[in-house]
Amino acid sequence: MTTDDTLVLRVAGRPVGRYLTRPELPARLSPRPFLHPVTTLAGTAVTELSPADHLHHLGVGVAVPDVEGHNFWGGRTFLRDRGPTELDNHGAQRHIAFPLRDPDGFVEELRWVAAGRELLRERRTVAATELTAAAWALDFTFSLTNVTAAPLSIGSPATNGRPGAAYGGFFWRARAAARAPEAFTADRAGEPEVHGRTADWLALAGEDWTLVFAGATADTRRDPWFVRTAQYPGVGSALAHTERLPVPPGGTVVRRVVTVVADGRLGRDEATALVRKAVSP
Repeated sequence: MTTDDTLVLRVAGRPVGRYLTRPELPARLSPRPFLHPVTTLAGTAVTELSPADHLHHLGVGVAVPDVEGHNFWGGRTFLRDRGPTELDNHGAQRHIAFPLRDPDGFVEELRWVAAGRELLRERRTVAATELTAAAWALDFTFSLTNVTAAPLSIGSPATNGRPGAAYGGFFWRARAAARAPEAFTADRAGEPEVHGRTADWLALAGEDWTLVFAGATADTRRDPWFVRTAQYPGVGSALAHTERLPVPPGGTVVRRVVTVVADGRLGRDEATALVRKAVSP
């Protein structure tokens, strides 16, 4: 079912994701469109929405904790010398229109608004593609354009003084289970080994599902991965890892992440093969 506010992604006729464009959320959660639930082809849920540990984690989407001091991530803001602080600085991503909308994907225009003005205009392109009988790919591209007359910069808690917390950008909050998922790349395994590092792809494997995230452009591959498994299961691509990311007036930041969503627990060889198929030209 598709409405003005909700879109259902389908692969081979099967629903695999629900996209909500205008969620009714308190300002503190930085309201924004998101995908939830996202499922494997067998119907296993692989996303979480507003879990008790982080109410502002909203399935799959784009979230940035610091755009020129405005919080588009939700929750508290990390301030140098003060730590996590409650501030009235939350922004919102507002859906404008779907220039294209099909059962297997869409193109969306959004406004990033804070303190009564638009800071960024986003063009978001999402497509769902079948890979095998047990795996499909979510191709997610976002382009952020500075529509103000002044330079903007994107930051993170890491650039504001909190080591290891360079979250902000594409983010996937995975489903929690009694046993934490395993994170691995082509040559490393475990959260301490893969977090904060670059890799062509990174996998998060639960007991009966696997997500394999791949940067599909050179700029995206230069962003280190933000990875959590022990505290909660989540993966993101860090826009501002060690330094703030400048966006001049009229400038655009583009990132593309392709995620393989598979039934079962994949090994490295299987993950590599599926990524190659998903990101092939």
